[in-house]
Amino acid sequence: MRKYVKILLVFGMILGIFTNCETEAQKKSPEQLIKIETSMGDIILKLYNETPLHRDNMIKLIKENFYDEQLFHRVIKDFMVQGGDPHSVGAAKGERLGNGGPGYTIPAEFNPELIHKKGALAAARQGDSANPQKASSGSQFYLVVGRVLTQQEINSFAQSGAPFTEESIEAYTTMGGTPHLDGSYTIFGEIVVGLEILNNIAVTQTDTYDRPIEDVIYSISLVE
Repeated sequence: MRKYVKILLVFGMILGIFTNCETEAQKKSPEQLIKIETSMGDIILKLYNETPLHRDNMIKLIKENFYDEQLFHRVIKDFMVQGGDPHSVGAAKGERLGNGGPGYTIPAEFNPELIHKKGALAAARQGDSANPQKASSGSQFYLVVGRVLTQQEINSFAQSGAPFTEESIEAYTTMGGTPHLDGSYTIFGEIVVGLEILNNIAVTQTDTYDRPIEDVIYSISLVE
């Protein structure tokens, strides 16, 4: 009996080691790159392995050509650029957009190490009252523009309970971002090439619904 127990213990230790190695390998696996080809230039992003549900969902939609010829339907200077509404394809000028999606949501994948720094890719969602679990839209996303914060502003956020690390403070006081959204929306990637394109889109003229007057068309593909 004791011999049998020892065998089980040894087997459990080996299995645990194998599982840990597999988890570490997953974390270190190459990050998938995607390209957003816009009418104002191209943007390259990487999808985080730390948010696999959102990563895999975007890859799936891209393979289905879901994001072909869509519009950035909501643009707010010093805040963000939003897309992912399938109803935007071929939408008439002035048409109000933002309610479309694939018909499902994705469970939130919050990670305190992933922040709303400039260039971050995050999932849009319905408000807290209708969506207390903070589940993400199945397709709508936004690219963070934000603004550079002062140390005094960081201190004010910290006093309200917002957690900051040395890395996040440096990001928000140099690159900029929207720290008030941290912990409320899932971040699942970031721009690696093309921040200047994001800047140009972010200052385009918009209507009363924050839709660009001149359509900003985009398609998303995988970088193989």
